Amino acid sequence: MGGMAMVWEDLTVKLPTFGTQNNTQNKKLLLNGLTGFAQPGKIMAIMGPSGCGKTTFLDSLAGRLPPNVIVTGSIVMHGKKRSLYSREVSYVAQEELFLGTLSVRETLTYSANMRLPSTMTKEEINKVVGDTIMKMGLEECADNKIGNWHLRGISNGEKKRVSIGLEILTQPHVLLLDEPTSGLDSASAFYVVQALSNIACNGKIIICSIHQPSSETFNLFDDILLLSSGETVYFGEAKMALKFFADAGFPCPTRRNPSDHFLMCINLDFDLITEALARSHLSQVSSSNFAMGIRTVEIRETLIKSYKSSELMINARRRVQMLQPNEEQVIMSKVRSSTTWRKQMWTVTQKSFLNMCRDIGYYWLRIIFYILVSITIGTLFLHIGTDSNSILARGKCVSFIYGFMICLSCGGLPFFIEELKLFCVERSKGYYGEAAFVLANMISSFPFLLVISLFCGIIIYLMVQFHPGATNLAFFCINLFCCLSVVESCIMIVASLVPNVLMGIGTGTGVIIFMMMPSQIFRPLPDLPKIFWRYPMSYLSFATWAMQGQYKNDMLGLEFDALLPGDPKVSGEQVLTLVFGVPLNHGKWWDLTALVTLLLAHRLVLFLVLRYNKRPKSTMLWFYAKKRMHLAKRCVLSNNKRSNSFRNKEAPHPLSSQEGLMSPNLAI
Repeated sequence: MGGMAMVWEDLTVKLPTFGTQNNTQNKKLLLNGLTGFAQPGKIMAIMGPSGCGKTTFLDSLAGRLPPNVIVTGSIVMHGKKRSLYSREVSYVAQEELFLGTLSVRETLTYSANMRLPSTMTKEEINKVVGDTIMKMGLEECADNKIGNWHLRGISNGEKKRVSIGLEILTQPHVLLLDEPTSGLDSASAFYVVQALSNIACNGKIIICSIHQPSSETFNLFDDILLLSSGETVYFGEAKMALKFFADAGFPCPTRRNPSDHFLMCINLDFDLITEALARSHLSQVSSSNFAMGIRTVEIRETLIKSYKSSELMINARRRVQMLQPNEEQVIMSKVRSSTTWRKQMWTVTQKSFLNMCRDIGYYWLRIIFYILVSITIGTLFLHIGTDSNSILARGKCVSFIYGFMICLSCGGLPFFIEELKLFCVERSKGYYGEAAFVLANMISSFPFLLVISLFCGIIIYLMVQFHPGATNLAFFCINLFCCLSVVESCIMIVASLVPNVLMGIGTGTGVIIFMMMPSQIFRPLPDLPKIFWRYPMSYLSFATWAMQGQYKNDMLGLEFDALLPGDPKVSGEQVLTLVFGVPLNHGKWWDLTALVTLLLAHRLVLFLVLRYNKRPKSTMLWFYAKKRMHLAKRCVLSNNKRSNSFRNKEAPHPLSSQEGLMSPNLAI
């Protein structure tokens, strides 16, 4: 049993601060020499005031710390040192992210299909999901939708249990949870911790941070780790904590919640609040604790010293040394799914498509607006004809079609952002990668874009009466479909770079309008300035290729009435060349091929952005942190050299007793 424990020894986390070269101020101490262990079959609570290092400690155990922090010490699991996030460790974040349109059972099933081995049958996976639902007490809401901002769903406590259920599907040996009871009432919090306690009874290690549990919830914990400003105040059995505080001189009053008492003793904010109230003459209490004239900072220091000199610290050190590896064995297995890439991609496609079908705001609302815009365009340009006035009218009609259709795609950005946030969470847990997500998103959106293209294309084509013929109608719908697909990909790129709804909509609209500038809506292609706008922007603009293709599809083969009676009719080729400046050195299918190429290029860019968007920032922070630490070290060495030089110069001089009291040598 001992070799199955998780151990941390002298765990220290420092965050370099920038803008100063003073060695005493160039780094912030987040965790300071934590030592302890977590045993299977027990649930450990990490307690402390806000900002004490609870989440940092959990991130350290999970291997989720950013690269710009400096970590020293060791973490041992199964008698082996850990260097990276292992599959045997699962992490439940404080904020839950779900697709609100899916039910609890569907959410668990899709997650199981992406993570459990491909050799498992559908019946076996369903059994695992059913057992998980039963363990977490979710039977009554198993078929209810989770819910989102516009769809009523399950309660917050049930959502917490769903997030825990997602992590125990793969039977991890260690389960880390960050504030699993935040935002819950006492009954829901007790239910969540009771479920965790049941999981721990199966031989699992449960470590969770918790802010201020009720007395009933506190009694469910086996061990607790009290932190204050990154230092250990107490580590040991939960039932022995009250005795430790009493022995240190700070007993818990009979009618006070133990967790409240612990926080009052170690939360330095009480001193600040008391001082503020005293200055404002709103309180007559001169001290911040127990009306004993003792400040919280003094109580905290007393408790830390008591723990360091206690038998608890000695026993913890002894146990940690027993569990240290005899050889330099390091677990380096990154988190990866045990299923195949094809199954991951297909599962993500199904999940995304189901979400798009059920969320009325994702596509259905836009489909309604697309149809309304199509009817509006059809009535404006009804039966456009082939007289001389219809030449410019056809050009304006094409501009309206693609201009409005493209701009309406920006309405999907809020839903893209939510889907990307969920992808980032699931990717960090190893569910699937960027390639599976990009392909799945594209495939799942194609049916909706096809519906938009067919409905809008047929409505506009029949009402306006463009160039007759089934081939021309088919090309118009396909061309519109490819154009909308490219625009959706462009908006997805914007959403991945600007994950804020308001800023994203503004940025996305600006990018779309910018890409429409060289598309002949404002100026004919030959009149564009050759530098930048003609080359290369007109070739990179999806609107340019889409409109060129539709111009050729509509006007090639048509004849228009002359402007003056008796003049010969004007061919569509002449109109394209002389009026719209459309080059005829390639056909409309070439323009369509260019659109497909742009679609693939945008999806490739989306893949690269998702893969490398955060890495340059992390690498830069890591490099900057190392540089700052190096500069600080040089500063210390330089100060030491100057100090030694000063001492050598002063030493030969004879000193009287009075001079010696003030000399640098004796002072140091």
